[in-house]
This record gives sequence, C-alpha cells and structure tokens, in this order.
Amino acid sequence: MSSRRIVFAVFPDFQILDLTGPHEVFVQAGLRTGSVTIETVAAAPGPVPSSGGLAISPTRTIDESSADSPDPVDTLIAVGGAGVDRACEDADFVGWFARTARRARRTASVCNGAFLLGAAGLLDGRRAVTHWSRCAELAERYPGVTVDPDPIFVRDGELWTSAGVTAGMDLALAMAEADHGPEVSHAIARHLVMFVQRPGGQAQFSAQLAAQRPGREPLRDVLDWIADHPDADLGVPALAGRAAMSERNFARVFRTETGRTPGAYVESTRIEAARRLLETTAATLDSVARTCGFGTVETLHRSFRRTLHVTPGEYRRHFSPHAPSPPS
Repeated sequence: MSSRRIVFAVFPDFQILDLTGPHEVFVQAGLRTGSVTIETVAAAPGPVPSSGGLAISPTRTIDESSADSPDPVDTLIAVGGAGVDRACEDADFVGWFARTARRARRTASVCNGAFLLGAAGLLDGRRAVTHWSRCAELAERYPGVTVDPDPIFVRDGELWTSAGVTAGMDLALAMAEADHGPEVSHAIARHLVMFVQRPGGQAQFSAQLAAQRPGREPLRDVLDWIADHPDADLGVPALAGRAAMSERNFARVFRTETGRTPGAYVESTRIEAARRLLETTAATLDSVARTCGFGTVETLHRSFRRTLHVTPGEYRRHFSPHAPSPPS
C-alpha cells in the first residue's frame, strides 16, 4: 500500500493546536497502518512561531514542495490562527496552496484556515464552516461559499472544513475513519481519550455558551438550574420565583443579560439535552420527550422541525450508533 502524504500548511502566528491536534491523529493512524507520512510546509525556511510563542521547524518550504512532485499530496490542510489574514496576502504562499490543492485528493482547513481556502479560490459553490466568531466574515468576504455556522466540521465532497481548534481533531478522526475504517479510528480515539464519534453535525457550542453569561448571581444560578433540570417547570413564573424577582422584571433582566428570552433559552437547552440522549442512548422518543421537558413526542417533533429542520428520528439515524439499521 502506498503511503498517504498529509501536508499541513503553516504560517507565522498560526494556532498551535490547529496543527498539533490533527497532526497527532494522523500520527496515530500511521502507527496503526504504516501508510501515513506527514509534513509541514511554510513559505520560508527557519522556525515558524505560533501565536502562543511555540515554534515549529517546517519539513519543507513551498519552493521545496512542488505540486508537480512525483510523490503526490493526498491531503492538504490549512491550519488557522491569528496570522491567517497576513498569510492570505502572501501571493506566493496562496499560489502554492492553490496549485497543490488542485493536485491533492483532498483539501481541508482547521478553524479560520478556511480563509486561506477562500484566498486560493477553493470555496466557490461549496459548503463550509469556520470558527463561529468569523462565520459572517467568511460569508461576506467570499460570497460564493455557503457558510454553515453550526457544525463542528463540514465535508463537501473532498473539501473538508472545521470549526475552532479542537474541532480539527474531530475532522482528522473522521478522515482517518474514511481512509482506514472505524476500527482504526476508534482505536485512535481511545488512545487520545477523544469522543469515539462526535459527528460533524453537532453544534459548535451549547445553549449556555451561546448565551451571554449573566452578571447577576441569581440569574447565573437560574441558568445552571435550567441545564440540570430540563424536565422541571421552567415557565417564567417558576424561574422568576427561583430568582426572587417579579415575573415582569425577571423576563426583562433575563433578556438584557443573556440576549435571549426565557422561553427561547429553555427550548434551546431542552433541544440540546434531547440531542445528547438521541446521540448516546437507545431511549425511546417518548422517554426522551419526558426526560427533556417536552412532555410529548409531538412537542419534541415540532421543536426539532422548527429549529433543526429534521425529526428526532432522522437526527438519531444520522448521528447515533444506536440508530436502527435500515431495512435490507
């Protein structure tokens, strides 16, 4: 079996975890299959500093890593980091990346490395993701791309993009599974103490992370209570009583401090809890609905349809190892 040549494109002020996380996944794949070689390529020789100060010595420069090499690149990966915008202005670096991508079997980005893909003209007509804080900017700068801000990684054919930092490891693990099968990817996940399967369609952040963290302690306590008790009475009267506030004042302060209404926040928390159960357990939909505070399967269905555009059953079939096998 010929070796799969994995090439990481790095630049000054890259994010160290964008490189070392996926790099280690591919190292582990190589140890188990003997069919992976890994390189780092930079614009110039010498140490390349990361944004945190740690530096790496690239394997090759862009002049030494010709796209016409008889040893073709299997997977080309753009890391992200604070220096990505400057890297996008380096015509030689971007040109090398574009030429190499045209010859590679697969091209990917980690975090805001997606901007390098855009600068190389690789995103037009494609679906992609980047770190949540720069999704709107990516869509504005490259209007030909369909930016999906929610998933932790997106695969559009042989173009792969991932969200921030650790999502790059999930992307690399999914690539390892595609290349070498689930037995190898599961062994890597166990060794690196990763989720064996954190599907790309999972959200980048939870309801609590998406909301602004309140400055007032009573409201912080309420948010923690909601997360721990999705099946409780989470109407405004009950929550206002827990915060020792009037209902009107609670609703006003809650929206001011979290950026969301109590009802919207409660629903997103319950959906998040339901998604976890659908992904990780074989619980019935009726049990999921009751455990997560929806009451009935019909209400669970309506919330999933309205917010995720799929039914709970469809979500489980797509993301859970507990999903029933399709009929033969």
